[in-house]
Amino acid sequence: MRAALPIAAALTALLSTAAQSRAQDSRVEAAEVRCPAVLGVGVATEVVFCDVRIQNEAGRGILVVVPRRRGEATVSFTLHNRHTYSESETRAGRAYTEYTAEIAVAALDGRVLGRRYILSEFRSAGDLIDRVTGGAGPEGVKAVAPTGRERVFVSVPEDVDTISIVGQSLDVVRLDGRETFRTPGRPVAVISDVEVEYQAP
Repeated sequence: MRAALPIAAALTALLSTAAQSRAQDSRVEAAEVRCPAVLGVGVATEVVFCDVRIQNEAGRGILVVVPRRRGEATVSFTLHNRHTYSESETRAGRAYTEYTAEIAVAALDGRVLGRRYILSEFRSAGDLIDRVTGGAGPEGVKAVAPTGRERVFVSVPEDVDTISIVGQSLDVVRLDGRETFRTPGRPVAVISDVEVEYQAP
């Protein structure tokens, strides 16, 4: 029994060294994003918001480049719903809207790596994540703004170097009824803060 103690200690030290080595090789960094439709830059956050549009082809979506690596990578981003803000509707108490957006993350060869949803409700301006620059109003902000927040994580196989984020559908519930959108080209959600975590080669 006494002889086993040094062996156990050596094994523990070996595992600890291996874990430290993996941690040193692991990198988390902002991803290279090719956004076909930039919604705008946040006034308060200075974050770039990118529209997610319904697409039938992966190559037409938001492309995220994944660095060369060992093993799987993890791409993460913040998913938002998208709301067209009206001050008059808000004051009149008619601004309530519930959004459910579905997106898909795929490799360019068509493999679906994951499907994600975001469900959020809008009641007042306080539900907006940020206002976005580039509008024609007196404050220079757009009427459309991100609302709701869901952090999404997707595992990317080692043989995939680019992924695509595309919209699938949008369900909208307002005081006067419900609508569902599935038409290609329609923006259904917004993403921001795209990061990639991977093991350096």
